[in-house]
Amino acid sequence: MPSAVSATPSRSRFMLELLVAFLLTRFPYISVPFKWLESYFHELSHGIATLLTGGMVSHIQLFPNGAGLCFSQGGSSIFIAYAGYFGAALWGYVIFLLATKKSIIRFTLSLLGLTVAASLVFWARDLLTIAILLVLAIVFLLPLKLKNSSVLNTLLRILGLMIILNAMASPMVLLGLSGQGDAVMLAQLTWIPAWIWVMTWLLFSGVMLWLCWQKVDYKKGVIK
Repeated sequence: MPSAVSATPSRSRFMLELLVAFLLTRFPYISVPFKWLESYFHELSHGIATLLTGGMVSHIQLFPNGAGLCFSQGGSSIFIAYAGYFGAALWGYVIFLLATKKSIIRFTLSLLGLTVAASLVFWARDLLTIAILLVLAIVFLLPLKLKNSSVLNTLLRILGLMIILNAMASPMVLLGLSGQGDAVMLAQLTWIPAWIWVMTWLLFSGVMLWLCWQKVDYKKGVIK
Protein backbone atom coordinates (compact mmCIF):
# COMPACT_ATOMS: atom_id res chain seq x y z
CA MET A 1 0.00 0.00 0.00
CA PRO A 2 2.77 2.55 0.80
CA SER A 3 4.23 2.12 -2.70
CA ALA A 4 0.99 3.45 -4.15
CA VAL A 5 1.49 6.81 -2.48
CA SER A 6 5.29 6.96 -2.16
CA ALA A 7 7.68 8.20 -4.82
CA THR A 8 10.81 7.84 -2.72
CA PRO A 9 13.76 7.04 -5.02
CA SER A 10 16.13 4.12 -4.64
CA ARG A 11 19.81 4.77 -3.94
CA SER A 12 20.80 4.34 -7.58
CA ARG A 13 17.86 6.46 -8.73
CA PHE A 14 18.82 9.24 -6.32
CA MET A 15 22.44 9.24 -7.50
CA LEU A 16 21.27 9.39 -11.12
CA GLU A 17 18.92 12.29 -10.37
CA LEU A 18 21.69 14.08 -8.47
CA LEU A 19 24.04 13.62 -11.44
CA VAL A 20 21.40 14.96 -13.85
CA ALA A 21 20.77 17.92 -11.52
CA PHE A 22 24.51 18.64 -11.34
CA LEU A 23 24.96 18.49 -15.11
CA LEU A 24 21.92 20.67 -15.79
CA THR A 25 23.33 23.35 -13.47
CA ARG A 26 26.64 23.28 -15.37
CA PHE A 27 25.63 23.24 -19.05
CA PRO A 28 25.78 26.69 -20.70
CA TYR A 29 22.41 28.17 -21.68
CA ILE A 30 20.48 25.11 -20.44
CA SER A 31 21.41 25.97 -16.84
CA VAL A 32 20.11 29.55 -17.06
CA PRO A 33 16.42 28.95 -16.13
CA PHE A 34 17.52 26.77 -13.23
CA LYS A 35 19.80 29.51 -11.91
CA TRP A 36 16.74 31.75 -12.05
CA LEU A 37 14.94 29.23 -9.81
CA GLU A 38 17.58 29.49 -7.10
CA SER A 39 17.67 33.26 -7.49
CA TYR A 40 13.89 33.46 -7.23
CA PHE A 41 13.72 31.37 -4.05
CA HIS A 42 16.67 33.36 -2.68
CA GLU A 43 14.83 36.66 -3.15
CA LEU A 44 11.54 35.13 -2.03
CA SER A 45 13.25 34.09 1.20
CA HIS A 46 14.52 37.65 1.71
CA GLY A 47 10.95 38.84 1.18
CA ILE A 48 9.43 36.34 3.61
CA ALA A 49 12.06 37.20 6.24
CA THR A 50 11.22 40.87 5.77
CA LEU A 51 7.50 40.26 6.32
CA LEU A 52 8.11 37.95 9.30
CA THR A 53 10.19 40.62 11.05
CA GLY A 54 7.68 43.41 10.48
CA GLY A 55 9.10 44.98 7.32
CA MET A 56 7.56 45.70 3.93
CA VAL A 57 8.66 44.43 0.51
CA SER A 58 8.56 46.93 -2.34
CA HIS A 59 9.58 44.63 -5.18
CA ILE A 60 12.09 42.04 -6.33
CA GLN A 61 14.35 42.20 -9.34
CA LEU A 62 15.84 39.23 -11.20
CA PHE A 63 18.64 39.34 -13.77
CA PRO A 64 19.59 37.00 -16.67
CA ASN A 65 22.88 35.96 -15.00
CA GLY A 66 21.06 34.52 -11.97
CA ALA A 67 21.54 37.53 -9.70
CA GLY A 68 18.67 39.20 -7.94
CA LEU A 69 17.64 41.94 -5.53
CA CYS A 70 14.89 42.34 -2.95
CA PHE A 71 13.88 45.92 -2.17
CA SER A 72 12.37 46.30 1.28
CA GLN A 73 11.95 48.61 4.26
CA GLY A 74 12.09 47.74 7.95
CA GLY A 75 12.45 44.33 9.51
CA SER A 76 15.54 42.67 10.98
CA SER A 77 18.48 43.40 8.70
CA ILE A 78 20.52 40.44 9.97
CA PHE A 79 17.66 37.96 9.63
CA ILE A 80 16.74 39.29 6.18
CA ALA A 81 20.33 39.22 4.86
CA TYR A 82 20.93 35.68 6.14
CA ALA A 83 17.63 34.30 4.85
CA GLY A 84 18.52 34.37 1.14
CA TYR A 85 20.93 31.45 0.72
CA PHE A 86 19.54 29.70 3.79
CA GLY A 87 16.01 29.91 2.42
CA ALA A 88 16.94 28.80 -1.12
CA ALA A 89 18.54 25.60 0.20
CA LEU A 90 15.55 24.99 2.49
CA TRP A 91 13.13 25.50 -0.42
CA GLY A 92 15.11 22.97 -2.44
CA TYR A 93 14.82 20.37 0.31
CA VAL A 94 11.10 21.01 0.85
CA ILE A 95 10.46 20.68 -2.89
CA PHE A 96 12.42 17.41 -2.99
CA LEU A 97 10.51 16.15 0.06
CA LEU A 98 7.13 16.99 -1.47
CA ALA A 99 8.22 15.26 -4.68
CA THR A 100 8.52 11.96 -2.81
CA LYS A 101 4.70 11.85 -2.48
CA LYS A 102 2.75 10.63 -5.50
CA SER A 103 -0.64 11.68 -4.19
CA ILE A 104 0.16 15.40 -3.93
CA ILE A 105 2.53 15.93 -6.87
CA ARG A 106 0.04 17.83 -9.03
CA PHE A 107 -1.05 19.93 -6.07
CA THR A 108 2.61 20.69 -5.26
CA LEU A 109 3.42 21.79 -8.81
CA SER A 110 0.26 23.91 -8.94
CA LEU A 111 1.07 25.53 -5.59
CA LEU A 112 4.63 26.36 -6.67
CA GLY A 113 3.36 27.78 -9.96
CA LEU A 114 0.81 29.91 -8.12
CA THR A 115 3.49 31.10 -5.68
CA VAL A 116 5.58 32.34 -8.60
CA ALA A 117 2.47 33.92 -10.17
CA ALA A 118 1.67 35.73 -6.89
CA SER A 119 5.22 37.06 -6.73
CA LEU A 120 4.82 38.27 -10.29
CA VAL A 121 1.62 40.16 -9.43
CA PHE A 122 2.75 41.70 -6.14
CA TRP A 123 6.54 42.05 -6.37
CA ALA A 124 7.52 42.31 -10.05
CA ARG A 125 7.88 45.81 -11.52
CA ASP A 126 10.29 45.64 -14.47
CA LEU A 127 9.79 43.76 -17.74
CA LEU A 128 12.85 41.54 -17.32
CA THR A 129 11.74 40.27 -13.91
CA ILE A 130 8.21 39.73 -15.22
CA ALA A 131 9.59 37.70 -18.15
CA ILE A 132 11.79 35.56 -15.87
CA LEU A 133 8.93 34.88 -13.46
CA LEU A 134 6.69 33.88 -16.37
CA VAL A 135 9.31 31.35 -17.46
CA LEU A 136 9.54 29.97 -13.92
CA ALA A 137 5.76 29.69 -13.65
CA ILE A 138 5.80 27.70 -16.90
CA VAL A 139 8.57 25.45 -15.52
CA PHE A 140 6.20 24.41 -12.72
CA LEU A 141 2.87 24.45 -14.56
CA LEU A 142 3.76 23.00 -17.97
CA PRO A 143 4.65 19.53 -16.61
CA LEU A 144 1.06 19.23 -15.36
CA LYS A 145 0.14 18.29 -18.93
CA LEU A 146 2.04 15.03 -18.48
CA LYS A 147 -0.24 12.15 -17.51
CA ASN A 148 2.45 10.03 -15.88
CA SER A 149 2.71 11.20 -12.27
CA SER A 150 5.96 9.24 -11.76
CA VAL A 151 7.64 11.47 -14.34
CA LEU A 152 6.31 14.54 -12.51
CA ASN A 153 7.82 13.30 -9.24
CA THR A 154 11.17 12.65 -10.92
CA LEU A 155 11.25 16.09 -12.57
CA LEU A 156 10.37 17.87 -9.35
CA ARG A 157 12.94 15.94 -7.32
CA ILE A 158 15.60 16.96 -9.86
CA LEU A 159 14.44 20.59 -9.63
CA GLY A 160 14.71 20.47 -5.84
CA LEU A 161 18.24 19.06 -6.07
CA MET A 162 19.24 21.71 -8.60
CA ILE A 163 18.04 24.47 -6.29
CA ILE A 164 20.12 23.03 -3.45
CA LEU A 165 23.21 22.64 -5.66
CA ASN A 166 22.88 26.22 -6.93
CA ALA A 167 22.34 27.43 -3.35
CA MET A 168 25.57 25.62 -2.47
CA ALA A 169 27.54 27.08 -5.39
CA SER A 170 26.24 30.66 -5.32
CA PRO A 171 27.72 31.76 -1.94
CA MET A 172 31.21 30.81 -3.17
CA VAL A 173 30.99 33.67 -5.64
CA LEU A 174 30.72 36.05 -2.68
CA LEU A 175 34.25 35.20 -1.60
CA GLY A 176 35.54 36.96 -4.69
CA LEU A 177 33.38 40.05 -4.29
CA SER A 178 34.59 43.14 -2.54
CA GLY A 179 32.17 45.38 -0.68
CA GLN A 180 28.96 43.74 -1.87
CA GLY A 181 26.68 40.77 -1.27
CA ASP A 182 24.78 39.32 1.67
CA ALA A 183 27.93 38.05 3.41
CA VAL A 184 29.56 41.50 3.34
CA MET A 185 26.37 43.07 4.67
CA LEU A 186 26.25 40.55 7.52
CA ALA A 187 29.91 41.17 8.28
CA GLN A 188 29.21 44.89 8.54
CA LEU A 189 26.22 44.30 10.78
CA THR A 190 27.83 41.77 13.12
CA TRP A 191 31.62 42.12 12.82
CA ILE A 192 31.74 38.41 12.00
CA PRO A 193 33.92 37.89 8.87
CA ALA A 194 32.07 37.37 5.59
CA TRP A 195 33.75 34.01 4.91
CA ILE A 196 32.24 32.56 8.09
CA TRP A 197 28.74 33.45 6.88
CA VAL A 198 29.54 31.84 3.54
CA MET A 199 30.70 28.68 5.30
CA THR A 200 27.45 28.48 7.30
CA TRP A 201 25.44 28.66 4.07
CA LEU A 202 27.58 25.97 2.48
CA LEU A 203 27.21 23.77 5.56
CA PHE A 204 23.44 24.23 5.64
CA SER A 205 23.13 23.43 1.92
CA GLY A 206 25.20 20.31 2.52
CA VAL A 207 22.87 19.30 5.37
CA MET A 208 19.85 19.77 3.10
CA LEU A 209 21.47 17.54 0.48
CA TRP A 210 22.22 14.95 3.14
CA LEU A 211 18.60 15.05 4.32
CA CYS A 212 17.51 14.37 0.74
CA TRP A 213 19.78 11.33 0.75
CA GLN A 214 18.17 10.21 4.02
CA LYS A 215 14.82 9.99 2.18
CA VAL A 216 16.21 7.29 -0.11
CA ASP A 217 14.37 3.96 0.01
CA TYR A 218 17.17 1.46 0.70
CA LYS A 219 14.89 -1.49 -0.04
CA LYS A 220 14.14 -0.45 -3.61
CA GLY A 221 16.18 -2.22 -6.22
CA VAL A 222 17.59 -4.73 -3.74
CA ILE A 223 17.38 -8.40 -4.83
CA LYS A 224 16.98 -10.84 -1.97
